[in-house]
Amino acid sequence: MRFNGVVATALYTLAAFLGSARAVDDIDDGAEASSTSLSESSTSVPIEKPTFTPSNIKAPFFEQFTDDWDSRWQPSHAKKEDSKTDEDWAYVGTWAVEEPHVLKAIEGDKGLVVKNPAAHHAISAKFDKKIDNKGKTLVVQYEVKLQNGLECGGAYLKLLRDNKKLHADEFSNASPYVIMFGPDKCGATNKVHFIFQHKNPKTGEYEEKHLKSPPMARIVKTTSLYTLIVNPDQTYEIRVDGEKMKNGSLLEDFTPSVNPEKEIDDPSDKKPEDWVDEARIADPEATKPEDWDEDAPYEIVDEEATKPDDWLEDEPTMVPDPEAEKPEDWDDEEDGDWIPPQVPNPKCEEASGCGKWEPPMKKNPEYKGKWSAPYIDNPAYKGVWKPKKIANPDYFEDKTPANLEPMGAIGFEIWTMQNDILFDNIYIGHSIEDAEKLKIETYDVKHPIETAEDEASKPKPSDEPPASPLNLKFMDDPVHYVREKVELFLTIARRDPVEAVRFVPEVAGGIGVLAVTLLAVIIGGVFGGSKAAQSPQVKKAAEDVKKAAVDTKDQVADAAATGAEKVQAEVNKRTTRSSGPAE
Repeated sequence: MRFNGVVATALYTLAAFLGSARAVDDIDDGAEASSTSLSESSTSVPIEKPTFTPSNIKAPFFEQFTDDWDSRWQPSHAKKEDSKTDEDWAYVGTWAVEEPHVLKAIEGDKGLVVKNPAAHHAISAKFDKKIDNKGKTLVVQYEVKLQNGLECGGAYLKLLRDNKKLHADEFSNASPYVIMFGPDKCGATNKVHFIFQHKNPKTGEYEEKHLKSPPMARIVKTTSLYTLIVNPDQTYEIRVDGEKMKNGSLLEDFTPSVNPEKEIDDPSDKKPEDWVDEARIADPEATKPEDWDEDAPYEIVDEEATKPDDWLEDEPTMVPDPEAEKPEDWDDEEDGDWIPPQVPNPKCEEASGCGKWEPPMKKNPEYKGKWSAPYIDNPAYKGVWKPKKIANPDYFEDKTPANLEPMGAIGFEIWTMQNDILFDNIYIGHSIEDAEKLKIETYDVKHPIETAEDEASKPKPSDEPPASPLNLKFMDDPVHYVREKVELFLTIARRDPVEAVRFVPEVAGGIGVLAVTLLAVIIGGVFGGSKAAQSPQVKKAAEDVKKAAVDTKDQVADAAATGAEKVQAEVNKRTTRSSGPAE
């Protein structure tokens, strides 16, 4: 019988919580359904697919992964270098050339496929002759097919610098490259890389130049086409699926900039000790007015206020709960006299108030706060100090960064959490027209077929409104109700805990109820001794839990009321997502 009071009150508290949950359900009844229920897939209409035929396009490097592909491509067996850790990473990821298993559009059309998730992959192919784009346009184009999507990983390529040390079996992240281009996504990062290595004409050292605002990658299971054009007039252009996404100047759009500043701050210049850089100061001649009372309170009693006519001064604010009943297993000798819990006096809700009336507080018109001198312009102000400028000893001017270093190979050196990334139709050359012709022969053929097949494979829309966690009823299926509500609460809480409390207040209230109940049980367990000595403490713990339950119930109701509009907005947003095209 030690915890009978606590257990009985906990049961009452949980009942109050369930009542609040059902109250929130009434609000949710008017919301539209948002999650898509699985239904029968629509009958797929057979789509006629062409058969792969190799292209006749010529280029310094052109790859369609025909049967002799392994005579050109070699996986790396090197160790990956990592300056941030002493741990060595081996390129254990395997590669294969195969047809896509997701949304295949052309029979017999194969591509290079990343086979292992959560692994480092590296593979490269040497060019027959080095590619030198000095004075020429450079065009890099290839297809990427994310058959399992892309949550965290890269799908970019590297054009490697031509040198005598270029060995395919030793290709790694440390291998010198000229251009790195392609999609990369992990978490909030989603971009199409364009990085080039620029040689400092004074030191001979290479430095990476990163595009400042790269476009976003397209994370879809259909084929995506990425195109980079570097023009001899020092401009560039990035296309995705043939659409121009970014263009600009190599001299202006990269960080660090290609050319350093002509002048730099003199590192030996120091600010003089008597330099005054405070633009405004407190007026030293200002004095506090004699009538300024710093001790005047912010609020004072409203002497003009009068007690409302309906104020019930003889009524208590709290009264015993008339609906409460003594538990059947309550033992007066063991548990003490049973006292019903207190609830707000219903008479006070109909009147202006109960209990002793006291006049309210109002803002003190004489309040001025702590006095401080006003600020004035500083007559000694000299301005913001800056060191003097000197000629930059490392300055140089390269007017033609588009004249990149000669390239001797292409490589994919990536880490990804998703496997089955497919690469195909790689073009590296100097003709925008040939790259466009290749797009028409390959991408423009497969993309509409993939899109049609993707649409045909989507579930048939249901005539019934989709079931939503916001529309569930507790009494229909208590177990399903609790599971769905908790999952929705946790999903929103990962993004914004405050929004989770507003959208699913019944779960937040339940967590609070359980925490208070557990605390009461712990308190009951701590108090040892005779049963007679335990009864008052158990009774007090029970009363505290009951009061917390009432407060929690009120908070849940308030949260439900104030969050009703946001709940509706979330439902609409979820419905839109569930009915939109899959990406």
